[in-house]
Amino acid sequence: MSDAVLPIPASPEADILSALGARSIVLVGMMGVGKSTVGRRLALRLKLPFVDADTEIETAAGMTIPEIFEQHGEPHFRDGEARVIARLLDGGPVVLATGGGAFMREETRTRIAARAISIWLKADHDVIMRRVRRRADRPLLQTADPEGTMTRLLAEREPTYAKADLTIASREVPHDKIVDECVEALHAHLCGAPAAAQPPADVASA
Repeated sequence: MSDAVLPIPASPEADILSALGARSIVLVGMMGVGKSTVGRRLALRLKLPFVDADTEIETAAGMTIPEIFEQHGEPHFRDGEARVIARLLDGGPVVLATGGGAFMREETRTRIAARAISIWLKADHDVIMRRVRRRADRPLLQTADPEGTMTRLLAEREPTYAKADLTIASREVPHDKIVDECVEALHAHLCGAPAAAQPPADVASA
């Protein structure tokens, strides 16, 4: 009889971690699509640290994001946001939730493409508005016509969000359903036949 031990089948989560190597997973999309909530649960599933870029920006600046916008303006905020995201990606792997405008900056998109797998959580206008009305701390929606502002932002940003590696529909279903779909999409993207055929050295150097 052979004493060979049969290998234990790897889980999709273990496969994803192996294929990621030093890269992170970055969630992009509009405010209100669930990047932080889904990100925390996805990080738990993958046993990775979760980081919220907005929280890190506030910690670095010593003030809230609305205060940064009010006192220094959006360009100042965007510069700080880019620096914080660059630092976080250099320290990966993590699951990183980004602010709605972060992915619009070409420098940040390039860095994410080099150091992470990006997932666009895509939600329609009505879903987003239902969610963001619950909070009053959205600087970009402090306008006379928040609905119109959201329509304009979606039109401006969605073509850029579509450049993300993966797209997942954020809708009114349990968050764990969205997390399941993220895991499935990551597994297919990272661990499909071509990726599985790569030698481990390629993963390690990614």
